[in-house]
Amino acid sequence: MFDIADLVQPDKGLIDPSIYTDPEIYQAELANVFARSWLFLAHDSQLPKKGSFLQTYMAEDPVLVVRQRDGSVKAFLNQCRHRGMRICRADEGVAKAFTCSYHGWAYNIAGELVSVPMEDRAYHNEIDKSQWGPRQVPRIHNYKGFYFGTWDDQAPSFEEYLGDMAWYFDAMADRYDDGLELVPGATKWVIDANWKFAAEQFASDMYHVPISHSSGFVALFDDPEIRALAAGALAAPGRQFSGNGHGSGFGLRPDLVPDPAGPDFDAFLIERREEIYRRLGEQRALAVYGHNTVFPNFSWLATNNTMRVWHPRGPGRIEVWSWAYLPKNAPEEAKRASRLNTVRTFSPAGVFETDDGENWTEVQQVLRGHIARQTSFNAQMGLGHEQRDLDGMPGRTAGDMFTEMAGRGMYQRWADLMSGLSWQEIAELDKRRREQEEAKQS
Repeated sequence: MFDIADLVQPDKGLIDPSIYTDPEIYQAELANVFARSWLFLAHDSQLPKKGSFLQTYMAEDPVLVVRQRDGSVKAFLNQCRHRGMRICRADEGVAKAFTCSYHGWAYNIAGELVSVPMEDRAYHNEIDKSQWGPRQVPRIHNYKGFYFGTWDDQAPSFEEYLGDMAWYFDAMADRYDDGLELVPGATKWVIDANWKFAAEQFASDMYHVPISHSSGFVALFDDPEIRALAAGALAAPGRQFSGNGHGSGFGLRPDLVPDPAGPDFDAFLIERREEIYRRLGEQRALAVYGHNTVFPNFSWLATNNTMRVWHPRGPGRIEVWSWAYLPKNAPEEAKRASRLNTVRTFSPAGVFETDDGENWTEVQQVLRGHIARQTSFNAQMGLGHEQRDLDGMPGRTAGDMFTEMAGRGMYQRWADLMSGLSWQEIAELDKRRREQEEAKQS
């Protein structure tokens, strides 16, 4: 058994590294974190017509996400109710029905059992097909084209779950009049590391950038203007947000251009500058342009238009599913420039992605040691310097991007859920924490 209060102590900035290695803790995460949280399922652009489907995961559970005939979206467990085989083995496509390749039970696109082979002979026409459809994801929410689902009937609404993170999420999701699209097909790879390393880094960690990614900046950004922009962003004051376990961090950009994607994308941004400012306001359009995680495992990096889910595959392995996202109606040359920027930087062979994977796998290797797993980690950067609503940016904020505030916030929400607290109890705890912080700030 384990004591959550001993494993993570956000108020002291301490982390017990066994949370990244212990199989018992991992199984508890599946039940208490992933089965109770809102998880990213799909984007509108991935389900373009009736019958469009894709296969994804909610933690380790495979699910099918399907566009219905009325245009709505349903999701259900990709598991035949006869002997547990997947009812669909394709990654994506368009279907009128799904048939299990083991014994042939067939389901319609709503996830209802509609056909059982030899129903009269084998079941004597006594099987009630209405009772044997796959497990439905009971709650799905479309947030500005992004579909999230949860198994938990008691979870707060998605808007409540997102909280102040909506202001930061919208800077990506609601940036253009025409919306976004995901480049077709996910890029998938496996990293031998715990999912929390990746989710925490995208929520909170700008600290590694000048060290881990120094060679990448030199190799990739041979344009002096872009290199100066990157250096200036790291040197200038930044901000970090933390709330409900989510996190966002960024430097304060002087302008939308130049963009790391290059001159073709710059031309598009110049054309759309007033549109972006109208939708977001100039401050948010320039500032909220960094690293982000919606708890527990949905992340994006706005500077490189990359979006990903960190699917857990045991305590020491992640399956990364990554997409490039683009302005839907941008000129083709601008889209191409943005895609190339994503591939060069944050793809499996990207100059920055490989740095991150190497760091996480090396840490996981070190944690194979008995003494290493008993040696606490320091997460105290910026501890005690949190503020609220700094410069009009909503939520718990920090006056610099070099802080671990959002990481501590992520582990606090993790601990709340792992402790078995109800969502109502968590809401009451959050209220008390906020009141205490506001009292200190005043």
